[in-house]
Amino acid sequence: MPGHLDVWNRVRLDSSLLAPLRRPVGGRSIRPRAIVAAIATFALLGGGAVAYGVAHKTVSVDIDGKVTRVSTYSGSVEGVLDARGIHVGARDTVAPGAASALLDGSDIVVRHAKLVRVHVDGAETDVWTTALSADEALSTLKTRGGDVRLVASRSASGGRAELPVGLTTGGPVDVAVDGQTRTTDGARGLSAALSRLGISLGALDRVSIERPTAGAVRVVVNRVFIKNVTDLTPIPFDSTEQPDAARFVGQKSVTTAGVAGQRTTVNHVTTVDGTETARVLLSDAVSVAPVTEVVGVGTKDRPVAVTRAAAPAVTAAAAPERAAAAPSPNVGGSADSLNWAALAACESGGRATAVSSNGLYHGLYQFSVGTWGAVGGSGLPSEASADEQTMRAKILYDRSGPGQWPHCGPQLFS
Repeated sequence: MPGHLDVWNRVRLDSSLLAPLRRPVGGRSIRPRAIVAAIATFALLGGGAVAYGVAHKTVSVDIDGKVTRVSTYSGSVEGVLDARGIHVGARDTVAPGAASALLDGSDIVVRHAKLVRVHVDGAETDVWTTALSADEALSTLKTRGGDVRLVASRSASGGRAELPVGLTTGGPVDVAVDGQTRTTDGARGLSAALSRLGISLGALDRVSIERPTAGAVRVVVNRVFIKNVTDLTPIPFDSTEQPDAARFVGQKSVTTAGVAGQRTTVNHVTTVDGTETARVLLSDAVSVAPVTEVVGVGTKDRPVAVTRAAAPAVTAAAAPERAAAAPSPNVGGSADSLNWAALAACESGGRATAVSSNGLYHGLYQFSVGTWGAVGGSGLPSEASADEQTMRAKILYDRSGPGQWPHCGPQLFS
């Protein structure tokens, strides 16, 4: 049957074709009704042949760049597409329009719309395009902003980069990855271009396509890494003072050493091509509590130095026993009441292990080895405890007085 837009042409019959119908048959002429029927039959047969010739057409159908020559009897573009099972959606384009009359030799072009993700000046959005390649799409989208890119998706299996359109309809593309730019054929698509260059993608790597003002289409591969980063930060310790009745006023001593604490923070850090682009705090806690330093401050009154009256001179001849029994001088009262911390600070800086630069004097009170042995010490004074050194210094004081420390001795009475 002719197409719904085909035109039925009126057929004119030559009168000579009807002459036999007018001749008598068996002495009788053919009746007019029979003549009419014969004419109708002839017209039907002849007209059908003419309509058949008019309806047949050969057209070119271009579906997303794939061109096919089609022989058809359809009278419209829509008829050809329906006959070939080609669906056209609301976003697709057809030229000429689907309702257009079809002529022999017509070219039908169909472009199916594809959804692409577009990066425009830092923001991403989804856009429908009927472009056949990334090159064509970017040319169309360049009016949207200065930095326009197509963002490739990642396949669920294999992690390949995919793009709903090709890279180019033919020609080279540049691929920027790992600080280098390499060139390959872009006609076979994005995945093929990366595979041809031996480029493997990590699970988080990003792939985008841009079109520089001059030059080939450019594929950009960004290496993305995300990891949890732990940072340790010291926490300074506090210091407090407490009264110490065992020490003289003005004396201080650390009774509890301060210890710095530690804070542990964990951040979720994203880097792109080695540059940190995002940091999200996951946790922040004190992992080690600081220990407060405690300083004892003396509250005991210092002793008052007592000057003893000089004893009458006694000659050895007059009182030999008394002269022989005279005790060693001990000026200033009991050794226990003296400021031994001040003496140690003056002699050794308060360090029990101190040794003089010439190696002859040791410990808090800078004993010589000989003097140390004379007051009952063994080994080196600098190897004894501070308490033992103080005890033996008091013995030395009781025997010989402060003169054993000619420079620092007065500190005992400070």
